[in-house]
Amino acid sequence: HGMNASTFTARVVASTGSTVVACVEAALGALQGPLHGGAPGPALEALLRLVAEGTPDTLDARTRAWVREEVAAGRRIMGFGHRVYRVRDPRADVLGAAAERLLAGSSLLHDARVHERAVLETLAELKPGRPLATNVEFYTALLLHGLGLPPELFTAVFAMGRVAGWTAHIAEQVAEGRLIRPRAAYVGAEGRVLPT
Repeated sequence: HGMNASTFTARVVASTGSTVVACVEAALGALQGPLHGGAPGPALEALLRLVAEGTPDTLDARTRAWVREEVAAGRRIMGFGHRVYRVRDPRADVLGAAAERLLAGSSLLHDARVHERAVLETLAELKPGRPLATNVEFYTALLLHGLGLPPELFTAVFAMGRVAGWTAHIAEQVAEGRLIRPRAAYVGAEGRVLPT
């Protein structure tokens, strides 16, 4: 499914001759962003906030209204959509099954299913032709919460699973011995004059 932002960051830093520690630190910086590994916390917080705002029988309507507000404001719905996948993230199926085993019979699992269905249906209505499916972060959030971890530790736990892969990529990049230097093109206004 391609190389994610944190792995690419680790490789770019490795290509400069930096230490493994510096490469992993850089990868952590990229992973922390909410558009990469930092999404599970906000995904869970949105679900829990919507659950707390009313009764279970109105969760569907509250979720749909919230999605409309977020989309109208130009914000992303964390836990849904993926930069590469245009179908449901296959990892979400695996983590969803694990969440079902861990949270079997709980109100949180029921609420998460209601929330997920309402989000998906509302996104399909608001963004026809742009498939935004459940991604790995949605069920990662449920699993980590079900294990008793606070949202502020979600990214750190996610990173623990990435370190081995990052270090393998770092070693591969070091062995290659080539500087990664992407080309870029200026896209701003032409004919600008510097102030004197």
